[in-house]
Amino acid sequence: MNMTNVRRQTTLNSATVCAGIELHGGNHTRLAMRPAPVGTGLVFVRTDITDRDNRILVEPDAVSDVKNCTTLENAAGVEVSTIEHLLAALAASGIDNLIMELDGRELPALDGSAEPFLKLIERVGLKRQEAPRRYVEVLRPVEVRKGKAFARIVPATRLELSVSIDFEDEAIGQQKVEIVPDVRAFRDRLASARTFARLHEVAALQAAGLSKGGSLENAIIVDGDKILNPEGLRFADEFVRHKALDLLGDLYLGGPILGRVETHASGHGLNHDLLMALYGTQGAWRFVSMNGEELLPEIDSPSRLQSVSA
Repeated sequence: MNMTNVRRQTTLNSATVCAGIELHGGNHTRLAMRPAPVGTGLVFVRTDITDRDNRILVEPDAVSDVKNCTTLENAAGVEVSTIEHLLAALAASGIDNLIMELDGRELPALDGSAEPFLKLIERVGLKRQEAPRRYVEVLRPVEVRKGKAFARIVPATRLELSVSIDFEDEAIGQQKVEIVPDVRAFRDRLASARTFARLHEVAALQAAGLSKGGSLENAIIVDGDKILNPEGLRFADEFVRHKALDLLGDLYLGGPILGRVETHASGHGLNHDLLMALYGTQGAWRFVSMNGEELLPEIDSPSRLQSVSA
């Protein structure tokens, strides 16, 4: 068994809380993460919504928007957005079951990375549960393209990421990172990589009602060959590391995957297209446990993963 592959389902040992400003909405929000029983999955609960269903399941079919961040929506029209950094930390930590209570539409941005979420998780610790963990094993290659950008996934015995980017901005340029994102590698190489934007994009985002809470405290701002943050970068290739972080979070919408994912110039939209193409392709995947057993989909689950024939 690879160190990145865990046999049993996992939740938190105890509840943990954080709060901060939304990156796009600009409001102050509070997030509480609470342990959950076996089979719960990852569930957001909008505590500020009381007149309709306020539970939003983390699954590929719930994605409603992928512009600038990943947004989920339930059948009652209740949304939660900018979830990818938290999901990346949950993916690296191997957390399967969790209730995430949020009192607003968007998660707090904190410092623009996944590191604060990872520290919260590591502070309270993990609890192993008495049920096998269910992996999505990739059985054959699947690829999606949009212009020069592409995302593909091929069979592998563990999750591997190979991410490359190519920006005209001299401060970014061409960068590539390859990583097996277990919790140690994630902590050391990806978790603290921050989200970023080009200066000319910031005004457009704000004109569109986005990035109201964005600042040099929670994002890297690039102007041509300049980094506007006084402290500079945390890594010389922080930009591509953050893209790999986003990819890890976006992939976790479908749960833990056994496969090698390669992307170039990808973003939330293409990441999601890859997930939907994988799960929508007959014979491209199956559920397995680390005991080598093939697990049958649960009939009563609402997730697309269990409604598509594998």
